[in-house]
Amino acid sequence: MSTLPGAADEMWHKARRTLMLRTRLRQGWIRARASLIPIAQASLAAGVAYLVARFVLGHEQPFFAPVAAWVLLGFTAQRNVRRVSEMAVGVAVGVAIGDLIVHLIGSGWWQLSLVLFISAVAARFIDRGALLVTQAGVQAIIVVGLPSVSGGPLGRWTDALTGGAVALLVALLTPGDTRRRPRALAEQSVTELAEVLETLAHGLRERDRNDVGAALVRGRASEPVLAEWQEAARTARELAQISVGRVHRPELARLEEQAVLVDRTMRTIRVLARRVLPVVENGHDVTPVADLVDGFAAGVRELASAVGTGGDGARSREVLSAVAARIDPRTVGEGDWQVQSLVMLLRSPVVDTLEAAGATPEEARGALPEL
Repeated sequence: MSTLPGAADEMWHKARRTLMLRTRLRQGWIRARASLIPIAQASLAAGVAYLVARFVLGHEQPFFAPVAAWVLLGFTAQRNVRRVSEMAVGVAVGVAIGDLIVHLIGSGWWQLSLVLFISAVAARFIDRGALLVTQAGVQAIIVVGLPSVSGGPLGRWTDALTGGAVALLVALLTPGDTRRRPRALAEQSVTELAEVLETLAHGLRERDRNDVGAALVRGRASEPVLAEWQEAARTARELAQISVGRVHRPELARLEEQAVLVDRTMRTIRVLARRVLPVVENGHDVTPVADLVDGFAAGVRELASAVGTGGDGARSREVLSAVAARIDPRTVGEGDWQVQSLVMLLRSPVVDTLEAAGATPEEARGALPEL
């Protein structure tokens, strides 16, 4: 990438920072908006647990009731009843053992180690789940480390039971569709890819290095949301194996595969954007490449709609196949090897996106002209 002199160079770097910040802020707002209802539910559950422990059980400082409710529900809509139950048992075991041992032998460093050891062993005996063991240990440490803040030797245990019961009730009354969050993240991620392609196409058509650079910056800024999509899809698929959502496992597995393919596509497009800069600056005719990238963006837009609604991607495959049939370096950029190299770089991401849209690897590769 060539360097612009003086003030122009500083303006370009400032524009890049602004674009990166705006992209991250938009992604953050989307995450926060998607979590508003789960956070509100968990916050209300914590308040209700405190209310029950304070005024029904009569505990002056029912610390563990709201803590248990909040920890068990968290801030996402993917609340599997088994997972909440497992964590609730872990909290109750840890608090109960901690309460009993502290009541008998006091608190200190060796008491903490003893309580942690016994709680973890008891949790492993009760169930194989790692969450149960983790919660048992964490709650036991808190019990030993804090003075008694509830009534009686088992006050904190009853507070934990109260918080766990409220959390389990919320999980039962508000069953979440495990596909919702992965679908939303998928649509956001694929839309990011479409916008990167549209910006790149505009930069190619107008020979605007700023637009080409902006496409590269946006591509890099998309990494967190792409990683979040992969993680959400993997977590949802694992949860579906032990929940009523197991009927959705094929779609969730597909979303996980699509996340990998779209991430691979975005990485290749970033490579393309870097290669485009010198070609644009040297005055080559890149309008045919811009047309291909524009068509590619249109197909990706169709894919974004499909993954967001659970569609089959047929319209996306149709558009992308039409684009793939035109990605032939023998006809696009004929006689200009630098333009032809850009055409060659487009072949791989189009194949990956076709697979993400539901084509088999053979069908995706077959859509390209033979070299």
